[in-house]
Amino acid sequence: MDTPHTKKKKIKRKWQVFPGRNKFYCNGRIMIAKQTGVFYLTMVLILVTSGLFFAFDCPFLASNLTPAIPAIGGVLFVFVMGMLLRASFSDPGVLPRATPEEAADIERQIDATNGPSGPGYRPPPRTREVLINGQTVKLKYCFTCKIFRPPRASHCSLCDNCVERFDHHCPWVGNCVGRRNYRFFYLFILSLSFLTIFIFAFVITHVILSKSISVFLDGCTVLEVVVCFFSIWSIVGLSGFHTYLMSSNQTTNEDIKGSWSSKRGKGNYNPYSYGNFITNCCAALCGPLPPSLIDRRGFVQPDTPQPAAQTNGTGACPSNQVQSHMVRRPYSVLSQRE
Repeated sequence: MDTPHTKKKKIKRKWQVFPGRNKFYCNGRIMIAKQTGVFYLTMVLILVTSGLFFAFDCPFLASNLTPAIPAIGGVLFVFVMGMLLRASFSDPGVLPRATPEEAADIERQIDATNGPSGPGYRPPPRTREVLINGQTVKLKYCFTCKIFRPPRASHCSLCDNCVERFDHHCPWVGNCVGRRNYRFFYLFILSLSFLTIFIFAFVITHVILSKSISVFLDGCTVLEVVVCFFSIWSIVGLSGFHTYLMSSNQTTNEDIKGSWSSKRGKGNYNPYSYGNFITNCCAALCGPLPPSLIDRRGFVQPDTPQPAAQTNGTGACPSNQVQSHMVRRPYSVLSQRE
């Protein structure tokens, strides 16, 4: 018979009971979306194209031109892979969900504020307004996470998480792009643009300088040229687009919605911009990296309430509850510019 000394309950880590649609590896150290097929395609295209270049083109270029060519190509390749893995395996800035007690407290305050509902009852609005650098910004309530999302945050329908400074969900890196991994995503696409142009240019150089080329080498060269040619336009274009976004301190989500477009009014402007592109770029690339808020490798305590389950309720949080929710997390609404 088992005794309390022989029977020991296994304590789970938080990543094992994480409510979002994510996969975890290495005991929670690696976090990635569940849909990873396109991410593996990205890895294969980079590895195969670069491998063919280093195996068949670099020996000829190093002996006939300069050994610096494979050295520069190697540095670019390592940097590209490092930034890809960093962007793919990082927490993009997932916001923790409200616990059942917090969600129930919201409902109680809604009932106390609005009174009993009648036949003509209309649910209160699900947004609150805050002033950031003179611009009115709306905080939207998330019925899945049971929180008022901070400015610039949004709920990803693929990962089922609210993400700080949500930019977009990128299937090519297999993860959301948000506050904690945007710089790695940008450096990945920028360095990949240089690597693609580098390989394409020197493969063409190899073909021009080589007097005799084998059938096998010819097939490899054609594959490299085709992959690089069709990749250059999209990768360079994407790098230019995100350079524009970063220089104006916008996100893809805000640009698509036209959040700070002058078409919405003469007084509409981006309250997060520092005023010049150099400061905006430095803030995005060189600013301090915020810590993860979900503590995915922490242990789940037996008496710790788990995040509230999703419901289809129509309640909203009154103004005093907005402040309590914002204070619960280490996030400052009024000072956040990133």
